[in-house]
Amino acid sequence: MSTCHPETSHAVVTASGREPAGLPAGFPPFIARRGLANPHLQTIVANYFPRPAFRLSSVADAVEVDPADGSRVLCHCHWQPEPVRAARLTVILVHGLEGSSDSRYVRAIAVRAFAAGCNVVRMNMRNCGGTEALTPTLYHSGLSGDVGAVLVHYAARFGLHRIALVGYSMGGNLVLKLAGEWGSDPLLAAVATVCPVIDLAPGADALHEPANRLYEWNFLRGLMARFRRKARLFPSIYTVSGIGPVRSIREFDDKILSRYWGFQGADDYYHRAAAARVIHGIAVPTFILHAQDDPFIRILPETRARLLANPRITFVETRHGGHCAYLSRDRGNEIHWAEATVLRFLLPFTGHAAG
Repeated sequence: MSTCHPETSHAVVTASGREPAGLPAGFPPFIARRGLANPHLQTIVANYFPRPAFRLSSVADAVEVDPADGSRVLCHCHWQPEPVRAARLTVILVHGLEGSSDSRYVRAIAVRAFAAGCNVVRMNMRNCGGTEALTPTLYHSGLSGDVGAVLVHYAARFGLHRIALVGYSMGGNLVLKLAGEWGSDPLLAAVATVCPVIDLAPGADALHEPANRLYEWNFLRGLMARFRRKARLFPSIYTVSGIGPVRSIREFDDKILSRYWGFQGADDYYHRAAAARVIHGIAVPTFILHAQDDPFIRILPETRARLLANPRITFVETRHGGHCAYLSRDRGNEIHWAEATVLRFLLPFTGHAAG
């Protein structure tokens, strides 16, 4: 159910799974920047490639996501003028593992969405963005309710009419999981994801492959440093001693995350937290972008079948792109192809003329 075009380096799987089709009209295909067809080069270079300066003014807001323990998440908001604010599309952006609202890709798409006339909320997951003191808990890939709490909070506060969710990598799992759990909701206009971790177990295991150990080490370094900070802030809850060596993401999820969240182990966590279980319930227009050469994101055959079977999902696979990279041969800001493509998908839901 896919078509591959070597000259444009993309394969597209249709939402209905009936006939192959190209990207929607007006969507340029992805052609990797010269010299960056290698997925590791794409992934690494994208983290350092120049972007326009970030000059949006923002309002910081701590939103309660769990009244039971007082957990809060920090959001940075960019609001359109009050007379039009409620009617404009509000885009909630959710970063990936060990990222934050200040991750470069989050700030970059925030600029694009705001320029298109949208309200923008850059959401930090629990503990991220220097917010460890705002919650007694750790964070994990299944906390879709946190995204829902942020959505409901701002909808009620400003009387918002339409909200879209955009998630990268782990954040993609969160927004897809929420969309699958909610189904059709009058507030949720659309969902878009870039390289979402839909199947958690294969992704964790792929990170431990020799070619990906650099990524895994980087993630583990951040996760363990954060865990030590939590232990200092909440010594009555967390203890570092007695855990033993943690040499992989799977071991972290098994020895630490599962212990403090009540999962029976890493496999139980991966099963319960994965969006793959609920994507059949997605009932709003949803865009999923996945690179076939992503170093560590894996989509299982049964998950791909569920994606194809859901007519509300547009599932686009590119031959190249790396992990959340997508540096193209285009000029100017269009070099960042994934961000431009996500915004093109969202523009029909803005409800007003936008460039």
